[in-house]
Amino acid sequence: MPRRISIAPHLSTEELGRADHQAQEGLESRQYQIIWLLAKGKTTEEVQEITGYSRIWIYELVKRYNQLGLKGLGARRKGNPGHPPLIDDVTQAQLWQALQGTAPDGGLWNGRQVADWLTGVTGRKISRQRGWEILRQMTFRLRVPRPAHIESDEDEQQAWKKKLVTELEGLRRRYPDAQVQLWSEDEHRLGLKPVMRRIYVAEDCQPLAHINWKFEWLWLYGFVRPETGETYWWIIPYVNTTLFSRVLQEFAAEFKLGPNQHIMLVVDQAGWHGISVRI
Repeated sequence: MPRRISIAPHLSTEELGRADHQAQEGLESRQYQIIWLLAKGKTTEEVQEITGYSRIWIYELVKRYNQLGLKGLGARRKGNPGHPPLIDDVTQAQLWQALQGTAPDGGLWNGRQVADWLTGVTGRKISRQRGWEILRQMTFRLRVPRPAHIESDEDEQQAWKKKLVTELEGLRRRYPDAQVQLWSEDEHRLGLKPVMRRIYVAEDCQPLAHINWKFEWLWLYGFVRPETGETYWWIIPYVNTTLFSRVLQEFAAEFKLGPNQHIMLVVDQAGWHGISVRI
C-alpha cells in the first residue's frame, strides 16, 4: 500500500485550500496545492500525476513546509540579493574615468588591461575574459578611429561651421521666395592593387613573387544633403576641372536649380574645385 507523507499541522486542509486559491503567483499556487493534496490524504504518486512535480521536489516542498509553514514555500529567490557584483558603482565610475585616458602601460585599453587594473584596485584576481566582459557591459566597443589631420584646428573648424550657418541664412534672406538647400561634395578613389598572400614553403626557404605593380581605380563623386541624408553620386575614371564642371552641370539639372531652387555646395580645396569651375 502506498505510504502517505506526514504533513505538519500548521494549517488545516480548509486553510491550505484557501491559501491555494488566494495565491497571487502561479508558483505559490502550485506549491500550496501540493501540500493541500497531501494533507487531504493523497499519495505521492497521485500528487505527481495531478501536478506534474517529481517525487524529489515534492519531498523538498514537504520538508520546507514542515519546518517553516507557508513561509517555506513560494518564490524564495525574492529575498535573495544574489551574488555581490564583481565591481561596485564607485569602482565602475573610477574605471570609466581611467578608460578616458591611456592604459597603465601607455598603450591601448583591452580586456587584459582592464582585468589588471581591476585586480590592482579590488585586490581580487580578475581574469582577462572578465575584463573584456566588463568593457562590453560598460558599452565600450571596438571601433576603427576616424582619422584626423595632425594639423587640424578645432577652434578653426567651429568658427567655419558658424560662418557656414551665417552664409546659409544670408542666402535664404537674399532669395526669400526660393528654396535654399545645403549640400556637400567630395571625391573618393576606389581601386585595386596587388595583394601578397602567404604560401607554404620549406622552413629554410624565402619565397619570391615576380610581379608587375599595377593599380586600377575609379573616382566616386559623392554629394550629400546633411539635413535629410539624401545623396547623389557619379563614378568616373578621373578627376579634373573639366569633369568636375560636367558633374556639377548634371547635378544642377537633376535638382532643377534655377530662380526658385538654390543650393549652397560645400567643397574642399582640391585643385579641380577652383573658382574657374562654373555651372
